[in-house]
Amino acid sequence: MSAEDSNPAATPTPCVDIQGDGRWISMHNRFVSDSKDKEPDVLFVGDSLVQLMHEFGIWRQLFSPLHCLNFGVGGDATQHVLWRLTNGELDNISPKVVVLWVGTNNHGHTAEQICGGIMAIIQVIKNKLPNAHTLVLGLLPRGKMPNPLRERNANVNKLVQDALTSLPHASFLDVDPGFVLSDGSISHQDMYDYLHLTPHGYKAVCEPLHAHVKSMLDKPTDN
Repeated sequence: MSAEDSNPAATPTPCVDIQGDGRWISMHNRFVSDSKDKEPDVLFVGDSLVQLMHEFGIWRQLFSPLHCLNFGVGGDATQHVLWRLTNGELDNISPKVVVLWVGTNNHGHTAEQICGGIMAIIQVIKNKLPNAHTLVLGLLPRGKMPNPLRERNANVNKLVQDALTSLPHASFLDVDPGFVLSDGSISHQDMYDYLHLTPHGYKAVCEPLHAHVKSMLDKPTDN
C-alpha cells in the first residue's frame, strides 16, 4: 500500500455530484477543451479563491496581460485538483508558472494529510510540465474569530514551506497581507463571509502576487 492510498488528500478523487447537475465534471471538461487552443504563460489552479479571482477587475488589470489561464473550481480540495490535473487539464499547455492555491476545503483532513495532497499535486505538475515552476500560495486564515481551522491552515503553511525548501521546481508564497486584526478578528471588508475575499481583499493579495509572478516570468530560464 502506497502513502497515497492511506492519505485521502493525496488520492486523486473526482468530486461527488451531490447536487445532481454535473457542474464539476462539466467545468473540468471545459478546462480540458479550453487548454487545447490556449498558450498560457501562467496557469492558476485551485478552489473558489482562484475561481472568483477571475470575476474581479483585478484579474483583467493584473493577470490577463500575463497570459494567464484560470482553472479554479469552488469547493475543490487537494484530492479533486489532483484528479483534474491527472485527467487532462495539463495535457495541452506548457505554462512557465503554475500558481496553486488549494487546501482550505480539505474538511476532515489533518495538516499533514493536506500537505501530502499539495506535494502530490506538485509532483503531477512536475511530471506533466517538467519545465514549469509551481508557486504554492499559503492558505489564508478563515472565520471571524480564532478557530481550529485557522490553526490547521497555519500548520499546513509551515509544513508546505518546509517541504518545498529542497525543491528547485516549486516555491511557497505567503499572500496574507495581515487579514487578522490585533483583536484576533477578520474584517468583513476583507472577507465578506470570513472565507472569500472582497475586491479590497483581492487587491491586497493580488498586487504583491502579480509582482512576484511577473519577476518569475522575467527571469531568464536555464533551458
